[in-house]
Amino acid sequence: MIACSRMYNLNPALTEHWRRLFEHTASVAGVPLEVIDYAAPAPLDQLWARADLACVFMCGWPFQRATRPFQIIAAPIPEQNASLHPLNGPQYCTNLVVRDTAPYEHLQDTFGGRIAWTDRGSHSGFNAPRKLLLDHLNGRDHLYSESIGPVVTPRASLNSVLQGGADVAPLDSYFHMLLARHEPQTAARIRVIAQTPAAPMPLLVAAPEIDPEVVAKLGRTFAQAADTPRLAPYLKDLCLSGFAIPKRADYAITDQWHTEALAAGYPEPR
Repeated sequence: MIACSRMYNLNPALTEHWRRLFEHTASVAGVPLEVIDYAAPAPLDQLWARADLACVFMCGWPFQRATRPFQIIAAPIPEQNASLHPLNGPQYCTNLVVRDTAPYEHLQDTFGGRIAWTDRGSHSGFNAPRKLLLDHLNGRDHLYSESIGPVVTPRASLNSVLQGGADVAPLDSYFHMLLARHEPQTAARIRVIAQTPAAPMPLLVAAPEIDPEVVAKLGRTFAQAADTPRLAPYLKDLCLSGFAIPKRADYAITDQWHTEALAAGYPEPR
């Protein structure tokens, strides 16, 4: 059985933090897990299709839309940060970011420019910013002169702004939090000019083929991580206050936002 933190492998150091957390969690739970690397641009769909998938991050929107009945293990609870959108438990949002030296003060200032997005199956990099932009259409079918995507990863979305390929781009708020903690020099080069409404965090899932008792053991161990001395130190490195076990219905809002966008004739952030 495999575990993988691909979605939040900000850099090699963070990948190692996740590896240690997963290995120690598996040890506490008494579940044998092999933590694998699965670096971009390898398709996440292929990772999620594996039958031995036992503890792998999955975006909430693909989880909601999946035809396979993935099993819920747990979802991370980011540390509270007053500079971010008010969050409650295992939630996050999307930060719309620009270069720190850019002249933009408000989201509306970027209209007419270039926007990047990550992937059509991504909530934070596609669905959530599209939801936010819907409120600004006012009868128009687009707000930007160029819509750039898919750039695939949050890092590529960030780089599209830093390297001048786009004027504004979406950045998962938890990824942004990790960036501020572990790459402050990079985080200092961008500014947040808008934030989407909150949505349920990407979650750790297991394939339908995994024994439900294994899933239950892992879920209980993650949920107790903040109170488990062996695991608590790793949470600090990962900007987490703990984990919770979300309900499947929590993720329905992601598809609701998609339906609203299509009904408005706004298929992509543009």
